[in-house]
Amino acid sequence: MEDGTYEAVLMQGSGTFVVESVISSLVPRDGKLLVAINGAYGRRMAEIAKTLAIETEVIIVPEAQPVAPTQIENVLVRDPAITHVGMVHCETTTGILNPVEEVGRIARRLQRTFIVDAMSSFGGMPMDIRGCGIDLLVSSANKCIQGVPGFGFVLARRALLLEAEGRARSVSLDLVSQWKGMETDGQFRFTPPTHAILAFWRTLQELEAEGGITGRASRYAENAQILIEGMEKLGFEPYLARQNQSHIITSFRYLKQPDFDFKRFYHLLSDQGFVIYPGKLSDADSFRIGTIGHIFPEDVQALLVAIQRSLEEMRISRSQVVPEA
Repeated sequence: MEDGTYEAVLMQGSGTFVVESVISSLVPRDGKLLVAINGAYGRRMAEIAKTLAIETEVIIVPEAQPVAPTQIENVLVRDPAITHVGMVHCETTTGILNPVEEVGRIARRLQRTFIVDAMSSFGGMPMDIRGCGIDLLVSSANKCIQGVPGFGFVLARRALLLEAEGRARSVSLDLVSQWKGMETDGQFRFTPPTHAILAFWRTLQELEAEGGITGRASRYAENAQILIEGMEKLGFEPYLARQNQSHIITSFRYLKQPDFDFKRFYHLLSDQGFVIYPGKLSDADSFRIGTIGHIFPEDVQALLVAIQRSLEEMRISRSQVVPEA
């Protein structure tokens, strides 16, 4: 794991396909995976490993809290059988950011391989992959890079790819064979997502023109600030404490008001050209609003106007609103 060279490997399918390709191709038969969970995508990572019959241990953290690095360190010290650590950087169940830099330092010091699902954060916030001690980073073409769905990619330490040949538990998701094949002839082993790759090339040019990741992160942060402040004025309470909130996506609690009906609220917004996400929380009724993609502060302002109109249509005035406790 000391080799500082990274390789980029493209893989067809959704982001979940790529996460599964990493786990199924890189974790050895006698390996053990520790997954830190504070949302649906951490749970999915653990589910993938267990389905593949990989010995798996989990740390479950409340959804409103970031993963505690000391908790991971304690488990790794206690159990030398653990070979790999997996966690989600931005858990979009809530929009919370997890401390990948601190966990990466621990994993490197204790000589464990660190897998990070950066599906919703890569390209949307500065990240020093090497400095964070990340061995395998997974992301997708259609999130902060602003491409279209069709493939994801892995940034992997070359040494780990070289030592993993023959470990794959799947033919189509064999990450090492995919890497070697593309290095040999530049071709996907199976039908390539050509339209998505062409779109990705274009979006990389757009990213550079915007000032790179720093410039894009600044726009996303402005979007999120306008959204949260505007929603609070309308009576909505963010689920997360501000210090734990990313600028990727924000969860809001339902209004504690008898006339608030999320299904109707959703359709009223959709009729005005805005689509939001239902919540995925286990302990609160909520919905989510993303602030990434090709949207700008004026788009967020327009959304807030549409939300106010929707509340008026539902006969909910600001004076009636009491946020959910």
